[in-house]
Amino acid sequence: MDVVLPDGSTVHVRAAVPNDRVAVQQFLEGLSEESRIFRFFTAVKDLSWAAKRFVEVNHHDQHSLLALRGEAEEVVGHGYYAVEKPGEAEVAFAVADSMQGMGLGTILLGHLAAAAAAAGITTFTAKVMPENHRMLTVFRESGFPVNVRSSLGVMSVTFPTLLTDEARERFERREQISAVAALKRFFEPCSVAVVGASRRRGTIGGEVFHNLLDSGFPGPVYPVSPHPVVQSVPAYKDVRQIEGPVDLAVIVVHADEVISAAQACAEKGVAAVVVISSGFAEAGPVGRARQATLLKICRRSGMRLIGPNCMGILNTAPGFSLNATFAPAVPPRGGVGFMSQSGALGLAVIDHARRVGLGLSTFVSVGNKADISGNDLLEYWESDPRTELVLLYLESFGNPRRFSRVARRVGRGKPILAVKSGRTAAGARATSSHTGALLGASDATVDALFAQSGVIRADTLGELFDVASLLASQRAPAGRRVGIVTNAGGLGIMCADACVADGLVVPELSAATRAALGGFLPAEASTANPIDMIASATPDDYERAIRAVAGSGEVDALIVIFIPPLATSAPEVAAAIGRAGDGGLPVLGVFVGGGLRAATSVPVFAYPEDAARALARAARWTEWRDRPEEPAWHASDARPDEARALVAAALGRGESWLAPAEVGELLSCYGIRLVESRTASTPAEAADAAADLGGPVAVKAYGAGLLHKTEAGAVALGLDGPDAVVTAAAAMALRLGAAGTAPEGFLVQRMAGAGVEMIVGVVQDPLFGPVVACGAGGTAVELLKDVSVRLTPLTESEADAMIRGLTTFPLLDGYRGRPKADVAALRGLVLRLGALAEDVPEVAEVDLNPVIVEADRAGVVDARVRLEARDPRPPEGSRPRPRGAR
Repeated sequence: MDVVLPDGSTVHVRAAVPNDRVAVQQFLEGLSEESRIFRFFTAVKDLSWAAKRFVEVNHHDQHSLLALRGEAEEVVGHGYYAVEKPGEAEVAFAVADSMQGMGLGTILLGHLAAAAAAAGITTFTAKVMPENHRMLTVFRESGFPVNVRSSLGVMSVTFPTLLTDEARERFERREQISAVAALKRFFEPCSVAVVGASRRRGTIGGEVFHNLLDSGFPGPVYPVSPHPVVQSVPAYKDVRQIEGPVDLAVIVVHADEVISAAQACAEKGVAAVVVISSGFAEAGPVGRARQATLLKICRRSGMRLIGPNCMGILNTAPGFSLNATFAPAVPPRGGVGFMSQSGALGLAVIDHARRVGLGLSTFVSVGNKADISGNDLLEYWESDPRTELVLLYLESFGNPRRFSRVARRVGRGKPILAVKSGRTAAGARATSSHTGALLGASDATVDALFAQSGVIRADTLGELFDVASLLASQRAPAGRRVGIVTNAGGLGIMCADACVADGLVVPELSAATRAALGGFLPAEASTANPIDMIASATPDDYERAIRAVAGSGEVDALIVIFIPPLATSAPEVAAAIGRAGDGGLPVLGVFVGGGLRAATSVPVFAYPEDAARALARAARWTEWRDRPEEPAWHASDARPDEARALVAAALGRGESWLAPAEVGELLSCYGIRLVESRTASTPAEAADAAADLGGPVAVKAYGAGLLHKTEAGAVALGLDGPDAVVTAAAAMALRLGAAGTAPEGFLVQRMAGAGVEMIVGVVQDPLFGPVVACGAGGTAVELLKDVSVRLTPLTESEADAMIRGLTTFPLLDGYRGRPKADVAALRGLVLRLGALAEDVPEVAEVDLNPVIVEADRAGVVDARVRLEARDPRPPEGSRPRPRGAR
């Protein structure tokens, strides 16, 4: 696993193996005498025994990690824990003297703690010499709740292995520092080399070199080429021949030559490389192997990498003006940071930004994201005072859970807009449950990720630029109330309809405001909202109307529409709108026919619907931003260890679907209880169970092939009395046996009361982690497809929003005189299931369907749970930890 240090460089962290014995011994012997004393409490000379102990571990009650750096993979750090008693282990680590103070000890501690927690170790202990102030500082500043005691000249340190909120925040802060340092290597170099610079304009190598020269970059730009002179600049045949230092290298050679070029850059000591060349992971197995080699060279040398298969980077900062792209046009300087996964799209982005006057602070085409990712850029842009707005074009996520954490934090201060391609069902996951079917053929997980993270999602690039133009030039609306001013009544009505359809409100104006408007508008004008000033409206009418409505306090934003009549000049109206739009409220202009998109200080749209859509997205972001931050919900009464033990036992028996009794046991560990039920092996036992329960019952057959019971005829409802139960169960067994799905047994349940049928479920997504769903349930669940989705961990308000956002929510809220259902109980069920999935990732799918929500309870009538063995380490992102592979 590659991790990033605070200076932006990288080290590789992995488990020690027996073959590392010599390297570990050399590392230990290379420590200063003081460091050896601090590690072993004595200046021991012969360390062969320690090296042997640290590489020959049993992985059951010991764990040994190495930090490696450089071409030779030199050991620069070692961390180790050994179990002392059940649930408790002693931890220790050492860092090379030259690397101390760079955060490596904290990184090793974080990884050891994550491994220990996954292995069921809850407590770390450590013995530290009182003089070892640096080690004590590492423990105290890690964020773990450390307890330190003095005992016989030794400091005894104790702390839990699970991260606290404080530790999480500190690791995230270190992560941000590392990302910012890494990106500064690209955006603030003192010198640049173009490996593959061409004499010919029109080629990629020629345009990249020309653009760097033309951008006003303040430092030297070195062409590396077989030709002696490139575009009037003396060239070098090899980057290693350049006399001065090279901070950034842009590689533009054939894919077959990239590896040797990167190796030369590594030997030169280049800090960062941008590989524009294609022919890597996007090109099949050979390309993937080539990309792995490229990344290995970068990791060993400490170089950071953007690309490969990208179009370069751009910085408009006055002191670091840098255009290392092959784009034919340069966008104006501004406050927008833009990242694109697509190189070709990046060209269109830069051109469009120039045409509409959207100023960029920085632009990055990340290509295959072998190293630097969108998450790193978010961390950088958060700290960059020049960047006020972030735009993303995404085709995939490397680490969506980290993206969510970072975006939630960044989005509180700077809006994040994104277009995510791939909305189709082509990549649907294979699932066996109703919940999986609902999520597998949709883009619901991405929608949930963006909604919970405060990211404004645009469906098209046009929408992306529309919202960006609004937020780059105007403050975000404080609410959803919209005033509409127009000289064409029909367009005003269309705009009002579009606003309402997107969730905005078009309020009726007060009598006082209407009277103020009527004081200067002709009698034929309409002073309602929309305000139709009729075709004769002058620029002065526009300015006065905007000021009157904006100053009324009755709207949060204005959409101003102009269609050119014969007598009025569009530029004059644009100037009037610009003058009136400085009162604090966001003002959006609609000039039908276009031509003025970049000619006014307010954002201008071609059609009313575009303006309404952009304003609605901005208003939703404002609501998210202003919502108080809320901690994730935790099930304080849960029994996670018992749940994990039950799951481990089932997986050990090779089971994937839990039997009904085990389903009930697992759910009960998180306070989720099924409707009272009994299991039975035969129809006669089912009759006895029915007599024991009393009253009408339901009988359900269960077995390996019975996933959708109703469709298979494996459910009988409303059976009253043992005779009815015996008859129904026997007929069921006969019918199912003839179909080749003979039941393993029967579940006999007390009939639930009348209520609203819902479904609550979860699916473990390999990238996103647990995805929780809640929606209309019953047998028509996949037909209705009325479902809300969120990613864990959930907050109470997120679970509540899931339920209240359903189209069928009115059924729970007393629709047409029906009694109101217990929404709080349903919300609790959603939260508890989310907590179970978060804590026990081996729970791959859960269906609670139907859940009968009555006036005073939410009863789970049927439940199915599928298990899947997973890596024993915590899923990526479930516990913020030092930076890892993306």
